[in-house]
Amino acid sequence: MKDNNDMPGHLARRFQQIAVAVFLAEVEDAGFDLTPVQYAALATIKANPGLDQVTLAGLIAYDRTTITGVIDRLVQKGLAERRASSRDRRAHELEITDEGRRTLRKITPAVESAQRILLRGLSAKEGEDLMRLLRKAIAAGNDLSRAPLRETPV
Repeated sequence: MKDNNDMPGHLARRFQQIAVAVFLAEVEDAGFDLTPVQYAALATIKANPGLDQVTLAGLIAYDRTTITGVIDRLVQKGLAERRASSRDRRAHELEITDEGRRTLRKITPAVESAQRILLRGLSAKEGEDLMRLLRKAIAAGNDLSRAPLRETPV
């Protein structure tokens, strides 16, 4: 390899840095204070009412031990709430609040804009190819991650 720009890990890290910066800028410009992980968690809670935090972590490929902090911030912002689980006394079920639903509805244009900005240097076909190749590379390495994606409840 010649330099960092020949290393997929370096390029993935740089793209992640750019993705987070663009997301935060677009969301802030729209008047919201939400990180990409908080957004992913909130959208997943909305799509899976009553899920527990371990399942949430698996569905968004986030570390099980640090998901608590993400949920804490969503609860503090009034976007989600924890309820005692009817199935497991040790677990909490997560629910989106009305404010969380409103936030998701209002923030969607900013999130979509951020995604378009990330692909702005590419043609439509190149953007589709990049997404396909990212999905393929991620699927091939998912089991190597400290926080693998789990598409079904744990």
